[in-house]
Amino acid sequence: MGWRRSAVALAFCACAVPARAQDVRLPVLVPLTGFVALEGTSQKNGALLATKELAAGGFEITPEVLDTAATPEAAVNAWTRAVGDPPPLAVVGPILGTQMLALLPLAKERDVPLITISGTARLSEMGVPQLFRFFPSDATVKVAHARYVVEKLGARRPAVIYQSTAYGQSGREQLAKTFAELKTPPVLEESVATTVNDLTPALLRAKAANADVLVLHLHAPSTVLAIRQARQLLPNLPIVAGSAIHQPATAALLEPAELKGVCAETAASPVAAATPAMRAFLDAYRATYKSDPDAYAAAQYDGVRMLADVIATLRRGGGPVTPTRVREKLSVSRYEGVVTTYWSDGKGDMTRDAEIVCFDGTDRVPRPVARYSFPPR
Repeated sequence: MGWRRSAVALAFCACAVPARAQDVRLPVLVPLTGFVALEGTSQKNGALLATKELAAGGFEITPEVLDTAATPEAAVNAWTRAVGDPPPLAVVGPILGTQMLALLPLAKERDVPLITISGTARLSEMGVPQLFRFFPSDATVKVAHARYVVEKLGARRPAVIYQSTAYGQSGREQLAKTFAELKTPPVLEESVATTVNDLTPALLRAKAANADVLVLHLHAPSTVLAIRQARQLLPNLPIVAGSAIHQPATAALLEPAELKGVCAETAASPVAAATPAMRAFLDAYRATYKSDPDAYAAAQYDGVRMLADVIATLRRGGGPVTPTRVREKLSVSRYEGVVTTYWSDGKGDMTRDAEIVCFDGTDRVPRPVARYSFPPR
């Protein structure tokens, strides 16, 4: 029955909001240039699709998109330009973990909710009540990542290649912890910078270590490079990658044959459209952007829709709608989105579900093969 409620949510009607309600200004701070441009563009598209559909239903949210590029300084500059006085009811925060780490103290100072899909685990350890993360953190997806490698694939000698960024270090830390708990220590842990354009040395070290699976936690460009070169050097080695490869825009850079035997952790696979609600989202996204969505777009879409639902509820209850009241309401509300049901664990994490998807080599559409749900900690 849950999918029916999600499908209804896609048609958010005008009657949910008073006809004369003021428009909502929503800064959308996302990286549109740099090494996370693919991920940031998906995040932007999901947010804008939500505002478009809400406007069609009579609920006006005015998005203000600012490029945060790939540095914390650029994110802080974008925040300064966007927030102003009075501040907006909420801000969409960038997917890049280093940028979110820089913005959280600013959000706390102004008491402005930050709606994000950044996976960096440290975010929820900072004790900032303004954080609302709609994509599972590394503390969730990396546990699923490692458990699938060991419990489903039966691997005993994983080789881990991870990015040297905060994102990569966060994922590597969670992978190492879970592999240790599973008594399956990696035979190799290799850190690579985003500027590295040849992963042959790392792959040859994995081969020399007699690895039986390649575990990747890399941004999109490095993920593509690693898979392409691994298929040349280690054609039969299973690959379980991070969420970057589930993105249609990333998978499009590889041939279906190169993707055969490649799996990934993620929150969902919108192109697989496993539910009617996800199919409705997929169709709407394709109609708007003439391309396929990924889990980043779906999660950010859900985040904006939940924000709108909370604001509408506060308006119906009367009294001024302020960032503080929005934050308080977000922290105690439940919302059934197209990906999952969201509710805060008190640390900013709105979801604790992860999915493993795999490519079969016939096309670039990953199919769900395993799902993991973890209770709040």
